[in-house]
Amino acid sequence: MLTKQQKQRIIDKFKTHEKDTGSPQVQIAILTAEIKDLTKHLRMHKKDFSSRRGLVKKVVERRRLLKYLDREDNKEFKKLVEALKLRVAK
Repeated sequence: MLTKQQKQRIIDKFKTHEKDTGSPQVQIAILTAEIKDLTKHLRMHKKDFSSRRGLVKKVVERRRLLKYLDREDNKEFKKLVEALKLRVAK
């Protein structure tokens, strides 16, 4: 689980304007941090199936947002993928 401070640092790093909290870039960055956190948790707790379900939901949501960003603003998409070091299959 991300703390408020961690989430605020991510928002400050990826925001597109001063009051931005919900752009696709910010949402993708927050989901990526949550996915990394859940992945680390599931490596230790292999039988935690409810957390695994939550992880899959977050991965699907991030994939959907990445697809949208690629379609709407390809330059921002490439910049974000590089900044977050994501592997994107096309």
